[in-house]
Amino acid sequence: MTSNSITIRNIYVMMAYAFKSIRSSGTDTVGTEQFDNLHDLFAEILVRGVGTQVKRGMHHDYVHRREELATVRGRIDVARSIAEHSGSRGRLICGYDEYDPDTPHNRALKSVIILLVRHGEISKSRKEALRRLLPYMDAVTTVAPTSIRWSGLTVHRSNASYRLLLGVCELVVRGLLLTDSSGDKKLTTWLPDEAMSRLYERFLLEYFAFHRPELSPRAPYIAWDYDQLLSSGTEHLPTMKTDLRLNFGRRSLLVDAKYYSKSLQTGQWGKESVSSENLYQILAYVKNADVTQDGSVSGLLLYARTNAPAQPNLDMTVQGTRIGARTLDLSQPWNQLKTQLDSITTWLDC
Repeated sequence: MTSNSITIRNIYVMMAYAFKSIRSSGTDTVGTEQFDNLHDLFAEILVRGVGTQVKRGMHHDYVHRREELATVRGRIDVARSIAEHSGSRGRLICGYDEYDPDTPHNRALKSVIILLVRHGEISKSRKEALRRLLPYMDAVTTVAPTSIRWSGLTVHRSNASYRLLLGVCELVVRGLLLTDSSGDKKLTTWLPDEAMSRLYERFLLEYFAFHRPELSPRAPYIAWDYDQLLSSGTEHLPTMKTDLRLNFGRRSLLVDAKYYSKSLQTGQWGKESVSSENLYQILAYVKNADVTQDGSVSGLLLYARTNAPAQPNLDMTVQGTRIGARTLDLSQPWNQLKTQLDSITTWLDC
């Protein structure tokens, strides 16, 4: 399954939830427009978001610098000044902090803007709009997009407006990979399953966190409910990490998000069925989470719907535990997609 089968407008909405920018003033009207491809969508988000950020003021931070100066600034590095004979030239090596826009956050934005301008399949007007942003980022260093450490780009209250912008940049670099075609570099116009899978999981969690906070949506680890240890430790036990857990009273629902190009497996004699591995996984999660063994925890495999004729459709009770599989059609208009999402809570009888 590729994003070609998903309404591009819905991809924007998914990103808005996933990166907690549902009411981002710079990009809140993007979802009402039509786009021919993902490059245009991402370019428009950056044009509006970075443009708003320029007016508001680009993110600054204290950047540590060390250089040889004729006058003292900050702290003198005595050892290096002696070692490099700076004093003989009437200079000293000083270390100091400077409040500067050349931060990792802005480097990521600038580098991805340049990447889209050079290799993206975007309209001429949006390409020009991206170029007009670059002079405002002259003081920012351009880095190789593949060298950006996304996990190190922390977002907090003072730079929260960067959350969606950095999320878009990450998808551009990780999803819209550079490919070689007839010797020319270009960006592919689709998102691979791995990138979409992460976006899909994050979207589901944040959707329920925003609309149904009373269900305490979270994505916790599940501890193994073993009776006793017969060996020295548990270091060889695999971790069990849920994509979404919803709670209503004493009842809980574990949701495992699945984004595959093929959601059913084909067995002997051509019979199609839900993946054995996926079913064993959700059953293990539920059985270990249901520590009281009273059937209060249910499990649901939620597949992104593909174009295949047959789709996962399963609802059963196994040893007092309800587990099942269903699909979410991401290609539907947003109102219909929202109805599908809300219907998941019926598994909690709420």
